[in-house]
Amino acid sequence: MTESTGAKPFFRAEQVGSLLRPQRLLDARAKWKAGEITREALHAVEDDAITEAVRMQEEIGLDVIVDGEFRRENWWIDFIERIDGIKIAGDDEVSGFKDAPDHKSGYVPKNVLTVGKVGRTGCILCDDYAMLRGTTDRTPKITIPSPSRIHYHGGRPAVSKDAYPDMDEFWADVAQVYQQEIADLEAQGCNYIQMDDPVIAYFVDESLHDNVRKLGEEPADLVKTYVRVINDCISKRKPDTYLGFHLCRGNAKSSWIGSGGYDSIAEPIFAHLDVDSFFLEYDDERSGDFDALRHVPAGKKVVLGLITTKFAPLESKDELKRRIDDASRFVPMENLALSPQCGFASVVEGNKVTVDDERAKLGLVVEVAEEVWGRA
Repeated sequence: MTESTGAKPFFRAEQVGSLLRPQRLLDARAKWKAGEITREALHAVEDDAITEAVRMQEEIGLDVIVDGEFRRENWWIDFIERIDGIKIAGDDEVSGFKDAPDHKSGYVPKNVLTVGKVGRTGCILCDDYAMLRGTTDRTPKITIPSPSRIHYHGGRPAVSKDAYPDMDEFWADVAQVYQQEIADLEAQGCNYIQMDDPVIAYFVDESLHDNVRKLGEEPADLVKTYVRVINDCISKRKPDTYLGFHLCRGNAKSSWIGSGGYDSIAEPIFAHLDVDSFFLEYDDERSGDFDALRHVPAGKKVVLGLITTKFAPLESKDELKRRIDDASRFVPMENLALSPQCGFASVVEGNKVTVDDERAKLGLVVEVAEEVWGRA
């Protein structure tokens, strides 16, 4: 289910990236962290699990294939901790996730400290991409965390003033890391990259704004800074490299952090980010309505995350089709696609669903996409 847009493919049936890890992979990672097996032994288990996950995706009928982020502890740490000058720090207690509007789930994100000059020693994701590319003849997609994740939870106080008395210099070095990473991935043949950024979506929730202000930032200004930096990070990509941008409100063990529609951030994000498509979370009442899509520029694609990865029950096909039709009031049907709202395992433990649930959800994406747009 692929439509060509110039040299860039556009997939009607999409997915966000992470998949539930099989138990043997969870066990192997635990043994590696305990020093009981080597990194090479862990990689062998990862390779086997990735190959199996690729076959599953192909059997379902997906044309865009991911590695499930099986080499990662969670969606961002394994990438960002390999950036020179970066240190993963303790929990950001003020940003705890919820499993109900008035109840914290117990999951707390980590802080990031910049302790020296930001740089990059070699490609971070090239081996991951090469392994994935070697397992499928369909389009492999690599996911990469947004640079906002380096800054948001600690703000300016978490960036060494000795290394960076000037924040513009800090952001310039961050952008160079991403430009180099994207160039190295492109040199390997990668032409589909998805940048994941739940952080920007936190700004839809007024209750989180005080956290930002306590760090000395004004929320509206910080959103604009992140947009500028992200555009710098992706500014040197090749013309035929497809760049998707995923916005969600947090996803960890079936819990979340933010609530609210996209309206308050729609204009600075949709109108100004230089990406090819937006992957948007629309799976429950926390996500608001589709009115914010009026800010999406002509020609931009929107992947509607209408199917939840947090809970097992399957959505109704008729309801999904009705909601796609509703979204088409703002974005033409030819520029829409369907996906789950997020991955199934943004953190290694995964959401509170089973592998069978995961397969059924992804199968539903393919079936509904075929019925709405046809099979290319």
